[in-house]
Amino acid sequence: MAKILVTGGAGYIGSHTVRELDRHGFAAVTLDNLSEGHRAAVVAGRFEEGDLSDPDFVDSVFARHEISAVMHFASRCYVGESMENPSRYYEENVGNALTLFRIMRKHGVRKFILSSTCATYGNPERIPIDEAHPQDPVNPYGESKYFIERILKHYDRAYGMSFVGLRYFNAAGASEDALIGESHDPETHLIPLVLGVAAGTVDKVTVFGDDYPTADGTCIRDYIHVLDLAAAHVAALQWLNDGKPSKFFNLGTGTGHSIREVLDTAGRITGTDISFEVGPRRSGDPPALVAASGMANRELGWNTAYSDLETILKTAWDWETNRRY
Repeated sequence: MAKILVTGGAGYIGSHTVRELDRHGFAAVTLDNLSEGHRAAVVAGRFEEGDLSDPDFVDSVFARHEISAVMHFASRCYVGESMENPSRYYEENVGNALTLFRIMRKHGVRKFILSSTCATYGNPERIPIDEAHPQDPVNPYGESKYFIERILKHYDRAYGMSFVGLRYFNAAGASEDALIGESHDPETHLIPLVLGVAAGTVDKVTVFGDDYPTADGTCIRDYIHVLDLAAAHVAALQWLNDGKPSKFFNLGTGTGHSIREVLDTAGRITGTDISFEVGPRRSGDPPALVAASGMANRELGWNTAYSDLETILKTAWDWETNRRY
């Protein structure tokens, strides 16, 4: 049976996608070095522990499994770290992708789904952001993903490597049964930090700036449930299996929520006052990032089912209070 290789499948979004693939009858092979991911998060399919920087290992995975398509999640993904250590982002994100592409070509695998990001757009010129928005990344993380996107266009034309690039906005939430969820060390994402305050594992949240040109002065972001992201990857796989052309899609809700809205909603759901302090603005933080995802809705037949803010926070809170790893 042909299998889907999921790089970084032990990570947050990758593990939910592996489970979604299994639910739809696809056999998955997770490849992960467990530097950020968790073995316990891989609850379906086969698991291969190793690193994309080891071409002999990657080649052996392709040789031992009948791989029909690749979903690529494995990458460094912290904006601040990328500013401090850009070489790591170009070497690991871009370099490892090139290794993966070379081995895919060797084994005749021509379907590729990229976990990309709204960070490829840089500071928005207009809101909501659609796929035609200019791409001008302002940090090495976004630029490394943009490089991979550009490489894919050339590989499609030259080698027939069909792809779908999925540009996420703010992933959040957890599985409905609280079996898998978001777990980073250190944690930098807003929602798990906020819920950490409610759980007593975090003292307080820092709100970076409350003087933005928004209704309450705090940044606005488009939060999308991880289950909806996982469903989009399965839809993208079906798109490629149907022989449709390579394409990029935004994944968001089209609705933004301010940091204060997140704090207030989390307080209601957890029954806890969320302690926070206001700090200075972070460099490069735009006032608002909101997706236009109409193309994914129309062409992939994909729609969000879990991405209202309350459902995101309820599932994330259930995970926080029932953590397994």
